[in-house]
Amino acid sequence: MYTHNLKNFDPDIYASVKREQKRQEEGLEMIPSENFVSPAVLEALGSVLTNKYSEGYAGKRYYGGCEFIDEVETLAIERAKKLFNAEHVNVQPLSGAPANIAVYFALLKPGDTVLGMDLSHGGHLTHGHPVTYMAKIFNFVRYKTNADGLIDLENLRQMAIEHKPKMILVGYSAYSREIDYEAIKKIADEVGAITMADIAHIAGLIAAGEMNNPVPIFDVVTTTTHKTLRGPRGGMIMCKEKFAKEIDKAVFPGFQGGPHENNIAAKAVAFKEALEPEFKEYARQIKKNAKILEEEFKKRGYKLCFGGTDNHLLLIDVTTKGLSGKAGQIALDKAGITANKNMIPDDPRSPMDPSGIRLGTPALTTRGMKEEEMRVVAKWIDEAITNWQDETKLAEIKNQIIEFTKKFPLYPTL
Repeated sequence: MYTHNLKNFDPDIYASVKREQKRQEEGLEMIPSENFVSPAVLEALGSVLTNKYSEGYAGKRYYGGCEFIDEVETLAIERAKKLFNAEHVNVQPLSGAPANIAVYFALLKPGDTVLGMDLSHGGHLTHGHPVTYMAKIFNFVRYKTNADGLIDLENLRQMAIEHKPKMILVGYSAYSREIDYEAIKKIADEVGAITMADIAHIAGLIAAGEMNNPVPIFDVVTTTTHKTLRGPRGGMIMCKEKFAKEIDKAVFPGFQGGPHENNIAAKAVAFKEALEPEFKEYARQIKKNAKILEEEFKKRGYKLCFGGTDNHLLLIDVTTKGLSGKAGQIALDKAGITANKNMIPDDPRSPMDPSGIRLGTPALTTRGMKEEEMRVVAKWIDEAITNWQDETKLAEIKNQIIEFTKKFPLYPTL
């Protein structure tokens, strides 16, 4: 039987893991979709549950030996229901994109029309971008934000009346404002459309009561379980009871095989953490930190897309500072700050070299950083973008950040 551990058996992989841990510890992680899970979540992910096949659902498995697996998955479901006030929950989706695709196949027929947000205005690839296979199967019509950077509900209503969609989809990957789910549901009811929300980015803020919750209002809601929810990388679908059978059949056996029960256990742990009072304070701090960044960047003359933020992220047009989003990302990387290049509304540049930078506060907030630290972080970001071609200056900022992060240790016992 096995007698080796990772360090002794595979020093190459071990070294890469430790280098990545060091990178996370010594840098400022500001990609809005990234976060740091707890040691308890890591423990569940690395548990013996990874050994078990469990096709099917609790009480209806195709394999034997699933009695304890059923306990784990049932706990995850019950906690998610409580967290989001959901009627039905499926915790088996492997990630956010498979969750969205499963919903499409559960509730739509090929050729059906879906009204979803344009990618450059904050939407997501799985919301109908032409490069995806889903766009070859369903007819996606994409709406945009208005000149003020907000969703124009009257325009959305007129598009719904014109295109008669089977589904209206909201929820975004780069949009930084609150969403009026009640108003969108009213539009959907007017044209007889199913409502779907993808809350992958803001699930943690919703769970904590810091943003509007679409789950009791909409027909179906998908999410990832990482990002602001601070769980393992995975997906989840919540829906009204009347859609439960179709959703479950679409996930398994329609789209996926055996669920990853170690991941589902880690989801259950994260949901329990999110039910604690401390998580509400964490979510509030995420928003406070984002508002400080908004204030600091406005003060320095940056152009903020959508006019600012109501959540955890900011989308910034850096071309007004003389560089592209790609050049900005590279410069920030060299300075020890991880953000991502991102398209801005109606971006004239290409997706691989766009005009914007997207950044957020969830991971820094997990490490205990607050308003005072955000002002320092904003200064470093500005210095890196202003001096994006100055290797010496970028290295100097990185050294300052390495010292700074020592005050906010990550996994000190690992």
